[in-house]
Amino acid sequence: MEYPKAMMKIKELIDMGIPESMLMNAYREKGQNFAQKIDPKRPNSPIVFDTAEFDKWRMKMQRAENKAIIRG
Repeated sequence: MEYPKAMMKIKELIDMGIPESMLMNAYREKGQNFAQKIDPKRPNSPIVFDTAEFDKWRMKMQRAENKAIIRG
C-alpha cells in the first residue's frame, strides 16, 4: 500500500480506508514501535503512525490470518 507521508495521524489513515479498529489494535499491541502519541502527557493527544513500519506489521498480521485459515 502506498502512503502519502512517512508519519500519519489515525484520521488520515482512516480516510485512506484502514479500519479504526485495526489501527487501535496496532497501537495497543505490546512491543510495537511504530505508533505513539504526539505528546504522551496529554490524554487527547493525536496518535501518529510510522507508515513503513505499520505496513510491515499489517502484512505480518495478514500472513498470520491466512495461515490460521483451515483449508481442506
